[in-house]
Amino acid sequence: MIPYHKTICILALLFTLSSCKNLRKEKTTIEVIDNNRHYYPILAGQKLNMVFVVKNTGKAPFILSDLFTSCGCLTSDKSSIKAIPPGKEGNLILQYNSIKNVGLVQQYITIYGNLATSDKYEITFDIHVVPNGLYTKDFEEMYEEEKQKDGGIKNMVDGNENNKGYYVN
Repeated sequence: MIPYHKTICILALLFTLSSCKNLRKEKTTIEVIDNNRHYYPILAGQKLNMVFVVKNTGKAPFILSDLFTSCGCLTSDKSSIKAIPPGKEGNLILQYNSIKNVGLVQQYITIYGNLATSDKYEITFDIHVVPNGLYTKDFEEMYEEEKQKDGGIKNMVDGNENNKGYYVN
Protein backbone atom coordinates (compact mmCIF):
# COMPACT_ATOMS: atom_id res chain seq x y z
CA MET A 1 0.00 0.00 0.00
CA ILE A 2 1.28 3.47 -0.91
CA PRO A 3 1.65 5.89 2.05
CA TYR A 4 -0.78 8.82 2.15
CA HIS A 5 1.84 11.59 1.58
CA LYS A 6 3.29 9.80 -1.50
CA THR A 7 -0.20 9.52 -3.01
CA ILE A 8 -0.71 13.27 -2.60
CA CYS A 9 2.68 13.99 -4.25
CA ILE A 10 1.86 11.74 -7.20
CA LEU A 11 -1.55 13.38 -7.68
CA ALA A 12 -0.01 16.86 -7.48
CA LEU A 13 2.59 15.90 -10.09
CA LEU A 14 -0.05 14.51 -12.46
CA PHE A 15 -2.18 17.67 -12.04
CA THR A 16 0.84 19.89 -12.82
CA LEU A 17 1.77 17.93 -15.94
CA SER A 18 -1.81 17.93 -17.24
CA SER A 19 -2.11 21.69 -16.72
CA CYS A 20 1.07 22.24 -18.81
CA LYS A 21 -0.52 20.33 -21.69
CA ASN A 22 -3.65 22.48 -21.40
CA LEU A 23 -1.57 25.68 -21.58
CA ARG A 24 -0.22 24.63 -24.99
CA LYS A 25 -3.78 24.16 -26.27
CA GLU A 26 -4.88 27.65 -25.22
CA LYS A 27 -4.42 30.14 -28.05
CA THR A 28 -3.06 33.68 -27.68
CA THR A 29 -1.82 36.62 -29.75
CA ILE A 30 1.56 38.32 -29.83
CA GLU A 31 2.93 41.57 -31.15
CA VAL A 32 6.51 42.43 -32.00
CA ILE A 33 7.44 46.00 -31.15
CA ASP A 34 9.06 47.74 -34.16
CA ASN A 35 8.65 44.85 -36.58
CA ASN A 36 9.72 45.35 -40.22
CA ARG A 37 12.86 47.30 -39.31
CA HIS A 38 15.22 49.06 -41.70
CA TYR A 39 18.74 49.17 -40.25
CA TYR A 40 21.42 51.64 -41.24
CA PRO A 41 24.16 50.28 -43.56
CA ILE A 42 27.06 48.27 -42.16
CA LEU A 43 30.36 47.13 -43.69
CA ALA A 44 30.61 43.60 -45.03
CA GLY A 45 31.95 41.32 -42.30
CA GLN A 46 30.52 43.32 -39.39
CA LYS A 47 28.03 41.84 -36.93
CA LEU A 48 24.79 43.45 -35.85
CA ASN A 49 23.14 42.67 -32.50
CA MET A 50 19.35 42.99 -32.45
CA VAL A 51 16.73 42.76 -29.73
CA PHE A 52 13.10 42.28 -30.74
CA VAL A 53 10.57 42.85 -27.96
CA VAL A 54 7.75 40.28 -28.19
CA LYS A 55 4.59 41.22 -26.27
CA ASN A 56 1.87 38.73 -25.39
CA THR A 57 -1.37 40.60 -26.18
CA GLY A 58 -3.68 37.65 -25.48
CA LYS A 59 -5.25 36.16 -22.38
CA ALA A 60 -3.25 32.90 -22.32
CA PRO A 61 0.51 32.40 -21.89
CA PHE A 62 2.48 32.34 -25.15
CA ILE A 63 4.61 29.19 -25.45
CA LEU A 64 7.27 29.21 -28.16
CA SER A 65 7.40 25.88 -29.98
CA ASP A 66 9.95 26.72 -32.70
CA LEU A 67 11.97 29.54 -34.24
CA PHE A 68 13.25 29.60 -37.84
CA THR A 69 15.54 32.14 -39.48
CA SER A 70 15.83 32.70 -43.23
CA CYS A 71 19.61 32.53 -43.17
CA GLY A 72 22.39 30.78 -41.27
CA CYS A 73 23.87 34.24 -40.73
CA LEU A 74 21.22 34.86 -38.02
CA THR A 75 21.89 33.25 -34.66
CA SER A 76 19.90 33.28 -31.44
CA ASP A 77 21.85 32.22 -28.37
CA LYS A 78 19.90 33.95 -25.64
CA SER A 79 16.19 34.66 -25.62
CA SER A 80 13.54 35.04 -23.00
CA ILE A 81 10.57 34.06 -25.15
CA LYS A 82 10.23 30.36 -24.35
CA ALA A 83 7.07 31.32 -22.45
CA ILE A 84 5.55 34.78 -21.99
CA PRO A 85 2.69 35.35 -19.51
CA PRO A 86 -0.36 37.34 -20.69
CA GLY A 87 0.33 41.09 -20.89
CA LYS A 88 4.10 40.63 -20.42
CA GLU A 89 7.06 40.99 -22.77
CA GLY A 90 10.04 38.83 -23.73
CA ASN A 91 13.20 39.62 -25.66
CA LEU A 92 14.26 37.80 -28.81
CA ILE A 93 18.02 38.40 -29.04
CA LEU A 94 19.63 37.80 -32.44
CA GLN A 95 22.99 38.42 -34.03
CA TYR A 96 23.35 39.01 -37.78
CA ASN A 97 26.73 38.26 -39.38
CA SER A 98 27.13 40.07 -42.71
CA ILE A 99 30.21 38.12 -43.87
CA LYS A 100 28.41 36.46 -46.79
CA ASN A 101 26.19 39.34 -47.95
CA VAL A 102 26.66 42.50 -50.00
CA GLY A 103 23.88 44.88 -51.03
CA LEU A 104 20.33 45.07 -49.75
CA VAL A 105 19.59 42.07 -47.53
CA GLN A 106 16.12 41.21 -46.22
CA GLN A 107 15.83 38.60 -43.47
CA TYR A 108 12.88 36.78 -41.89
CA ILE A 109 12.46 35.21 -38.47
CA THR A 110 9.45 32.92 -38.12
CA ILE A 111 8.01 32.24 -34.66
CA TYR A 112 5.80 29.20 -34.07
CA GLY A 113 3.71 28.67 -30.96
CA ASN A 114 0.18 28.61 -29.60
CA LEU A 115 -1.01 31.50 -31.78
CA ALA A 116 -4.73 32.18 -32.24
CA THR A 117 -4.81 33.86 -35.66
CA SER A 118 -2.19 31.83 -37.53
CA ASP A 119 0.26 29.00 -37.02
CA LYS A 120 3.23 31.41 -37.27
CA TYR A 121 4.30 35.01 -36.77
CA GLU A 122 6.92 36.58 -39.02
CA ILE A 123 9.50 39.22 -38.06
CA THR A 124 11.33 41.02 -40.86
CA PHE A 125 14.22 43.42 -41.18
CA ASP A 126 16.44 44.70 -43.95
CA ILE A 127 19.91 46.18 -44.05
CA HIS A 128 22.37 47.41 -46.67
CA VAL A 129 25.70 45.60 -46.46
CA VAL A 130 28.38 47.82 -47.98
CA PRO A 131 31.74 46.50 -49.20
CA ASN A 132 34.90 48.24 -48.01
CA GLY A 133 35.43 51.29 -50.26
CA LEU A 134 39.19 50.84 -50.55
CA TYR A 135 39.16 47.30 -51.83
CA THR A 136 36.36 44.84 -52.42
CA LYS A 137 37.38 41.38 -51.26
CA ASP A 138 35.95 38.33 -52.87
CA PHE A 139 34.44 35.48 -50.87
CA GLU A 140 37.63 33.42 -50.82
CA GLU A 141 39.64 36.27 -49.25
CA MET A 142 36.98 36.87 -46.59
CA TYR A 143 36.83 33.11 -45.99
CA GLU A 144 40.60 32.89 -45.44
CA GLU A 145 40.53 35.84 -42.99
CA GLU A 146 37.74 34.25 -40.95
CA LYS A 147 39.44 30.85 -41.05
CA GLN A 148 42.61 32.35 -39.59
CA LYS A 149 40.62 34.19 -36.89
CA ASP A 150 38.84 31.30 -35.22
CA GLY A 151 39.70 28.18 -37.19
CA GLY A 152 36.17 26.82 -37.16
CA ILE A 153 34.81 28.76 -40.11
CA LYS A 154 35.49 25.91 -42.56
CA ASN A 155 32.84 23.77 -40.90
CA MET A 156 30.47 26.74 -40.71
CA VAL A 157 30.67 27.34 -44.47
CA ASP A 158 31.30 23.86 -45.88
CA GLY A 159 29.67 21.77 -43.17
CA ASN A 160 31.06 18.65 -41.59
CA GLU A 161 32.20 15.90 -43.93
CA ASN A 162 29.58 13.52 -42.52
CA ASN A 163 26.69 15.96 -42.99
CA LYS A 164 26.83 17.02 -46.66
CA GLY A 165 23.22 16.19 -47.55
CA TYR A 166 22.33 14.93 -51.01
CA TYR A 167 21.57 16.03 -54.57
CA VAL A 168 19.27 14.79 -57.33
CA ASN A 169 19.98 14.58 -61.07
